[in-house]
Amino acid sequence: MTRQLFVTNLYEAVVGDDELLAQLAHSIHSLADDDEAGRRWSKEHRYAGYTSYASLNDLPKRDPAFADLAKLLTRHAMRFAAECAFDLARKPRLDSLWVNLLKSGGHHSGHIHPHSVVSGTLYVEVPPGCGAIRFEDPRLPLMMSTPTRREDAPEELQPFVRVQPRSGLLLLWESWLRHEVLPGTGRGERLSISFNFA
Repeated sequence: MTRQLFVTNLYEAVVGDDELLAQLAHSIHSLADDDEAGRRWSKEHRYAGYTSYASLNDLPKRDPAFADLAKLLTRHAMRFAAECAFDLARKPRLDSLWVNLLKSGGHHSGHIHPHSVVSGTLYVEVPPGCGAIRFEDPRLPLMMSTPTRREDAPEELQPFVRVQPRSGLLLLWESWLRHEVLPGTGRGERLSISFNFA
């Protein structure tokens, strides 16, 4: 008998509120036009597009659409924390939230989200051919002599798992899970909102 140990959870849901997604898309475009500090940071760090990551930390107070989103995200984060059997003294609290407007061919190298418990992304608008988000097996640095896996091996045995974004897709994961955005081949801008719960 073979048992599976040390499961890594990835929460997937669909935000089917087209009106909210449209409001968020409008707000992301407005922020990309108006946020000079964010555009400057994006240019200095060679981010292919715009992100409010280092410039704006009050989006739910600034915009009613983000306030509605914060409530929705909190409900999902509480559900995910329960599924992970977290023993928390209080419910997860939204710690940070930022928008991303990634242009064609843009990518984001592998990273984690320190000082958080749950992290995630909501895909607002996704053009065809945009890059996938790729999650890395957290044991990968310890697999000194592990053979490669067959292509037909189950997803949970692969060292990397890709998830292709689509409009309305909400993903949550534990913040220590390393992930990256792969470059896409399609044209157009991918709009997403990333966040952390502490």
